[in-house]
Amino acid sequence: MDREEKKSDYQKLEERLSYSSKNIWKEEGETAVKKFFDYGEEYKDFLGRAKSERLIVKWILEKAEKRGYRNLDDSQEIKPGDNLYALNRKKNIALIKIGKNPIEDGVNFIVAHADAPRLDLKQVPLAEEVEIALLKTHYYGGIKKYQWLNIPLAITGIVVTKDNKSVEIQIGLDENDPVFVIPDLLPHLSKKVQSEKKVNEFIAGETLNLVFGNIPVKDDKVKEKVKLAVLEKLNNEYGICEEDFISAELEVVPAFKPRDVGIDRSLIGGYGHDDRVSTFAAVTSIFDISTIEKTAVTLIVDKEEIGSEGPTGAKSLFVFNLVGTIIEKIRGSCPGNALRQTMQRSVCISADVNAGINPMYKSVHDEKNAAILSHGVVITKYTGSGGKYSANDADAELMGKIRNLFNENGIYWQYGGMGKIDEGGGGTIAKYLASYNASVVDCGVPVIGMHSPYELISKADLYYAYRAYKVFFEKA
Repeated sequence: MDREEKKSDYQKLEERLSYSSKNIWKEEGETAVKKFFDYGEEYKDFLGRAKSERLIVKWILEKAEKRGYRNLDDSQEIKPGDNLYALNRKKNIALIKIGKNPIEDGVNFIVAHADAPRLDLKQVPLAEEVEIALLKTHYYGGIKKYQWLNIPLAITGIVVTKDNKSVEIQIGLDENDPVFVIPDLLPHLSKKVQSEKKVNEFIAGETLNLVFGNIPVKDDKVKEKVKLAVLEKLNNEYGICEEDFISAELEVVPAFKPRDVGIDRSLIGGYGHDDRVSTFAAVTSIFDISTIEKTAVTLIVDKEEIGSEGPTGAKSLFVFNLVGTIIEKIRGSCPGNALRQTMQRSVCISADVNAGINPMYKSVHDEKNAAILSHGVVITKYTGSGGKYSANDADAELMGKIRNLFNENGIYWQYGGMGKIDEGGGGTIAKYLASYNASVVDCGVPVIGMHSPYELISKADLYYAYRAYKVFFEKA
């Protein structure tokens, strides 16, 4: 008698009627596990290089051009099967594959964001205190400030000089580079200044200053000798002066590289999984699709962590104008009704991470509605906070479509929300794409330690995010 025959009728009924997600490592064999690990190595290489939005766009563009993608703006006519890209201010990139169906049938979008919580240099950042040169910062996005103390930090970005030249700055990402540190206060002296305060108060934002140098110029007539010395070094190496910082975008990010976590190497620890894990999966999935029915677009946006504002955020008209340009290149013109109709018939996956259950803090989750590492991609009907405030709430029809699509194609998935109702919450770009009357649902990888300098994901979830997005493009 086989195992199936030993099950009672109620056991069989339970399996047929009940919902539960599955641990991928338990379900899959060695061949699949090798794919998880191989794909994980590719992702770690990407994550270690792509420490900012500009570096991510640059990485994607290089990969796209090697695969024969051409600039949409330079293409007079486009046809089914064409591979195209579009850029916006070096911080947004769209990868486009034209499908067989008329464009008015809608577009399958996967939209992820390239920005991650970090520190930005202030526009006048240089200061000197007790003969140490400091760089003053302003934190970007939702961070726990104490997590950024006493860790190695790097600086990446651009400076536009007084003669309008763009100078790229990257210090701390190469193993031979110096790094920068925000020093914490020693415990011997921290009782009154830190220990008696609440966790969100004991580190003031104005104290998040990087140690930048310590060697002074040898001239007693100069008041701030160390500051002048580092300015001289910056001028010699990069041709910049202090005023040039005012027209700069310089980000402070963790300097350490992604690493395998766990004795079994099942997890990846690194900075920026939110949301670069979705970016990588969305980009590699569109690279690997062949002939498709509906036009597919992977869109990478910026500024999600601060509300999706500005011309490179999801609130901008970039995606709307992008679809209009595609219609115009196909049809020769773009009537307003055709553009609205195309957006209305489009389906979008908001590819963003969700909170995986942290075993040390299970109490903040409703475990029946929470994601578990290694149980697959997380489908999220709504985000927001409290009474679904400021959320896109995907309709039942779209939830059913995505669920059935994944079930029919062997995609491991699970349902997950962002914690208990009154614990907090969070948002994604979903509601901004929905404003164009497109159908939108959130779907991404569960993360533990989200918004920290060193987040954790599962290699199995990473691989199935890629698989899920690829199936969406091919069959949705």
